[in-house]
Amino acid sequence: MMRVNLAACSLSLLGLLFAGCAATVLATAAEPDLELFVLGTAQDGGLPHLGCERPCCVSARETGRTLFPACLGVVARPSGQLLLVEATPRVTEQVALLQKLAAVTNRGRRPVDAVLLTHAHIGHYLGLAFFGREVAATQAVPTFCSPRMAEFLRSNGPWRQLVELHQLELRECLPRIAFAPLPGLLVTAIPVPHRDEYSDTMAYRLRGKERTVLFVPDIDAWDRAPDLLTELIAGVDVAYVDATFYDGSEVPERNLAEIRHPLMTDTMQRLALVARARPGMIRFLHLNHSNKALHDKAVIAELERQGFAIAQQGERQVL
Repeated sequence: MMRVNLAACSLSLLGLLFAGCAATVLATAAEPDLELFVLGTAQDGGLPHLGCERPCCVSARETGRTLFPACLGVVARPSGQLLLVEATPRVTEQVALLQKLAAVTNRGRRPVDAVLLTHAHIGHYLGLAFFGREVAATQAVPTFCSPRMAEFLRSNGPWRQLVELHQLELRECLPRIAFAPLPGLLVTAIPVPHRDEYSDTMAYRLRGKERTVLFVPDIDAWDRAPDLLTELIAGVDVAYVDATFYDGSEVPERNLAEIRHPLMTDTMQRLALVARARPGMIRFLHLNHSNKALHDKAVIAELERQGFAIAQQGERQVL
């Protein structure tokens, strides 16, 4: 029965994908060129991971292998305006990487022109602290998030201070209503179920004149919202999708009910037809430091054989 449901879901997704592709091309020629860069692919703690003495992180410390938490950056040409999608604990290195990849210099105390936040878990917003007067002392950086996330930032220190000192300018985005954080870039927030202790959680679809990219680094099991995956993927050219755990066996000491994420094996089963039809479109990120898909060459080869891909830090997409 599960196979029938998954196949039906994949066929529905394929229809929506190819129907939506034509719509993505209808943007006006006057819009500026946009480039998107992946600035991080790991779960909130990155790699190597604090407190991990397993081979995955011991080896990373010895070799210098470093993966930053999941994060994207967008540059608008020719103005050089920058959007940071997530403010992770590694924001200093990630903004430097974005500026380097975008060939943008002399930013001074305005490291980016706007910030987009998905939710209030540590790997996604702690970097805002570096915008404060102790570090960058920014001035009124537009910070887009849901109304509940905005209220959390206004009501809790140290984020409240950044708002009161006008270092951040909170801009609330409503679900499924497109807004433009950069000229020519349309972003749509789609609520997704997740552990929402402090704020709700959003996925984002980022649309330029040529392509649409989905960013959904955190979500609970897909079956909590049966039609959501179809909505998220419809009309999308590239999808960056939550891949925290491969099959769950890599974290036997953790109760996965407390840190719910869709297993990669489940996501691949649901999107098998899509990946086969459009290899490389589904790109996994937000991988936990212990995830087999970061370390096991056989696992990586198999998922690539099926048409999936692991996002790479520094990779580029044209929007």
